[in-house]
Amino acid sequence: MDANEREAERWFRQGEKDLRSSKNSHSSGDYEWACFQAQQSSEKVLKALLYARGFRRILTHSIFELIIEIGIFANEIMALKTEAKLLDSVYITSRYPDSIVGNLTPSEYFEEEDAIQCIRSAELIYGIAKKLLYG
Repeated sequence: MDANEREAERWFRQGEKDLRSSKNSHSSGDYEWACFQAQQSSEKVLKALLYARGFRRILTHSIFELIIEIGIFANEIMALKTEAKLLDSVYITSRYPDSIVGNLTPSEYFEEEDAIQCIRSAELIYGIAKKLLYG
């Protein structure tokens, strides 16, 4: 196993753990964290695909950008652009109180349905990433 394959494996393992953490946050009612962790899971499993292809120093946090890049060599991932946009939309708002209009905090703004949608999107991305990475 070369260095890029090891790095890909490391990123994928953490993405897998982030998806479990997202589900745990959902179960405990921490919906904003469930959304953020779902985004993080997707970011990491997609970066694993790029590391496996020889990429280094992947600087974006955008799930949409990662999917576009991966789509060059794995067209089937392009079907997940809608999921990518959803997860990109929660990257900032799930963490910072000043990213939400008004006086709400992320914990007051995000609801269970938001967490369910983000987890569902992350699971779809995870499934395709796992298939592409491990066959």
